Amino acid sequence: MPTQATRRVAVFDGLLRLIHARNALAILALIATGLSADEFEHGGESAALWRLHIQFGYALVGGLVARMLWGLVGPTSARWSDLWHPRAWLATLRALPRLRLPQPRLGHDTLASAAFIAVYLTLAGMAITGLALAATEHNLGPLTHWLGDSLWLREYFKEPHEALYVLVAGFVALHLAALIGHQLFGKAPVAQAMLSGNQYLTTGDNHA
Repeated sequence: MPTQATRRVAVFDGLLRLIHARNALAILALIATGLSADEFEHGGESAALWRLHIQFGYALVGGLVARMLWGLVGPTSARWSDLWHPRAWLATLRALPRLRLPQPRLGHDTLASAAFIAVYLTLAGMAITGLALAATEHNLGPLTHWLGDSLWLREYFKEPHEALYVLVAGFVALHLAALIGHQLFGKAPVAQAMLSGNQYLTTGDNHA
């Protein structure tokens, strides 16, 4: 719980939080259906699970497009500029031997924003290769007209898609671990920020 030395500030808008929740659920559903389809690879359930996996893929694509557009026209804390801090990243790398971390700020965490940009690029690659696989393997999706039934192209997309899938799964695990760690050892609650939209800052924190 925040102490008397902290103050609550409304930072993240409702639409940003909704997009974040939608994308998070779509990613978890993709992981679950992908693992389940592999388990039932030789059973009748496999085809149905892959079709469900593809539907969740469409949901993620829609969420990524919404996030991209809201990052261009949304409020300050939703903008892509709130994730872009190259000078702070370089300063943190130089300060690593002294274990000095950036001060808390309103909006996205300076260090975490670098990981968020990386994961958005990874998700975009996973979405593109996933749409290509949906067309080549299942004759489904918007790329079917160009790639439908082209099974010989399958291997060109399958390995990159699986590699990106592993990276996203690893990010999910690290993200959850970081939230738990910050909740246990941090100065103020962080996990609730994308639920309530509020951040808690102590006196003297960087408000830029």
